Amino acid sequence: MKNRKWLTVSVMLVVVLSLLAGCAGNKGGNTAPANEGSTPQESAPAGGDAKPVKLKMWGGVPPESGPQAVVDAWNKDNPNIQVEYVRFVNDDDGNLKLDTALLTGQDVDLYVNYSLTQVEKRIASNVALDLSGFSDYNIDEKMGADAAAWKVNDKYYGIPTKKNVFFVALNKDALDKAGLPVPKDWTWNEMRAYAKTLKADFNYGLVQHTEPLIDPVDSALVKARYTKEDGSSNLEHPAVKQWLETMNGMMREDKSTPLLGEQLTSKMPVENVFLGGEAAMLNIGEWLIRSSNNTTDFPRDFKIAFAPVPRLSDAAADFVTRGGLGDFISINAKSKNQDAAWAFLKWYADGGMAPMAAGGRLPASKDVDQETALTSLLGDKADTYDVDSLRYVLYEDTTSTFVRSVPQEVMDLRSQEYEKYFLGNQTADETLARMAQRHNDYLKQQK
Repeated sequence: MKNRKWLTVSVMLVVVLSLLAGCAGNKGGNTAPANEGSTPQESAPAGGDAKPVKLKMWGGVPPESGPQAVVDAWNKDNPNIQVEYVRFVNDDDGNLKLDTALLTGQDVDLYVNYSLTQVEKRIASNVALDLSGFSDYNIDEKMGADAAAWKVNDKYYGIPTKKNVFFVALNKDALDKAGLPVPKDWTWNEMRAYAKTLKADFNYGLVQHTEPLIDPVDSALVKARYTKEDGSSNLEHPAVKQWLETMNGMMREDKSTPLLGEQLTSKMPVENVFLGGEAAMLNIGEWLIRSSNNTTDFPRDFKIAFAPVPRLSDAAADFVTRGGLGDFISINAKSKNQDAAWAFLKWYADGGMAPMAAGGRLPASKDVDQETALTSLLGDKADTYDVDSLRYVLYEDTTSTFVRSVPQEVMDLRSQEYEKYFLGNQTADETLARMAQRHNDYLKQQK
């Protein structure tokens, strides 16, 4: 009897407290339900003496390359919602630091994902908010068809905010001297010929980051599929062998690109090598502009031109190149300030990120003027670039694009095997067989 009486009193107390909380929360009549779209004013605490909402946004770009200017602009105009930018390095250790912060409940309200693999992992860990509860922003309409590549189970768990552009940067002065045009459509065989010709005046004809090194393989397998109809690995596809032998030929026969072993051992700063005039071409992406605009740390006396990344095949119609959209910003599903985070994220995506262009990050939203973004990207260094070729690779090249979505385990096993080949420890055929075998083992584990 006493227990029953105690339970009744407890229930009544909960009801009363809930009613009181509801009255307080609806004061003024403008409180939005959790996970619905809201403006900064709706998200702000009521009352002139209330403390502002404080958000923390984690990203991989150095603060001085745009993020600090972004949050400073927001904070100036939005005293009720103040944002702090926290930088993490976009590598394995840095992403582990972010994941640890997310899973242990440290202050993370928004964060930037740089691969679909990372997004999927964070969705599985319940730290990426499903944005379908917000009805006041159409991501597909704002960002275009390429945004859909970031959907998981047909839902958005963030907004892709920048154009991903991969290209080949070329020493325009060297091209002119050699009588070579700036390519708009070319193959890896043609790139190899350019590198061999241009090497005459340089240490290397071509250098490239190790991260996009295997992009030609993904370009082929996005179309041909990573698995065959029977579900087995397709990593023995002829395009994979063609890529292996092309790169090895450039390393060992032509000596027009560094040996991979030497590049890995020396941790070669390929941007410095290109900007310092030691290489004629650089396979990279739009982040190069951050360094090439910095003529204090990277002085150069040549103009830079730009060409699309070449294709392995002669068949241009079927070619897809890495690109699409990136800087996929998610709201932490455990954040206590989701409405405020959403207000900031919408503003950021629709033009608030403009200062990021100076660091090489072009806004993806259709509401941002392309020429204005290009002007911001180049700043006062426009005369040091072949702007027409840059405009082409950024806005005019109509080649279909893909966002790399290969699981990290597959990325790792591929790199482990092709490194053995480039180091001379196994043949191309042995490398293909090992890749396929390990991929098949991985596929079996996923069943």
